[in-house]
Amino acid sequence: MEVRYSPNADGFRRMTTEDLRKTFLIDLFEKNKIPMVYSDIDRSITGSAVPSGKVLKLTASKKEMAAKYFGERREIGVINIGGKGSIIVDKKNYEMNLKDALYIGRGSKNIEFKSASSKNPAKFYFVSYPAHTEYPTTHAKFSDAAPVKLGKLETSNERTIYKYIFPNGIKSCQLVMGLTELDKGSVWNTMPAHTHQRRSEVYMYFNLNKEDMVVHLIGKPDETKHLIIRDGQAVLSPSWSLHSGAGSKNYSFIWSMGGENQDFDDMDWIKMSDLK
Repeated sequence: MEVRYSPNADGFRRMTTEDLRKTFLIDLFEKNKIPMVYSDIDRSITGSAVPSGKVLKLTASKKEMAAKYFGERREIGVINIGGKGSIIVDKKNYEMNLKDALYIGRGSKNIEFKSASSKNPAKFYFVSYPAHTEYPTTHAKFSDAAPVKLGKLETSNERTIYKYIFPNGIKSCQLVMGLTELDKGSVWNTMPAHTHQRRSEVYMYFNLNKEDMVVHLIGKPDETKHLIIRDGQAVLSPSWSLHSGAGSKNYSFIWSMGGENQDFDDMDWIKMSDLK
């Protein structure tokens, strides 16, 4: 498990492109591996599992987590962006089709990932935050997610938000999670942009072709920088930073939040004229 430490807003101003990528960008989705990044930003853990011909078990890193098992003090949100697969949580099997989600509650001891086919393996993406109480492990099909249409084609940000883990959906301690899909002809996400001082956020971009990219904006509104994001990469967003982007085509991304509250609309909006 890799450990990352986030700079404050003043330190961020002096960072080079390489510094930004090493600090905020996360590479994921290696076959038969579970790469993970532990961040001091709200103590999030971001990772993935791509089982191909074998079962992958999620285990705790004793040095970083000081836990007997991964879910001892944590909750986990998982979304599958690949082929059919399943997640076994304490001997209970949850079938996971494309864009299905699973909330894994604190106290879950044995967590395993497997694919139905090694030729088209599942691609499990997960984000975990500390939890102070237990909620039941809950599965949600993509069709069960709560869709919200936002944006306009004229402003190139027509999109659908699908909420999975939130106060009116799957219950959790602090994790909020869902995915957004941009319509054809739209490229901007989260514009007008916002920050939310009371929690951090992780974006993971997918449904991009090999040659495509997203230019992800990060930083204070009056001094932004950018990261070039490819398919299957995630980016960490501290509470002081905006998080927005534009792609070379339409795309999808999974958003996950943790912090002081779970109010999806708790955002500090930024005027377009204030961006620099």
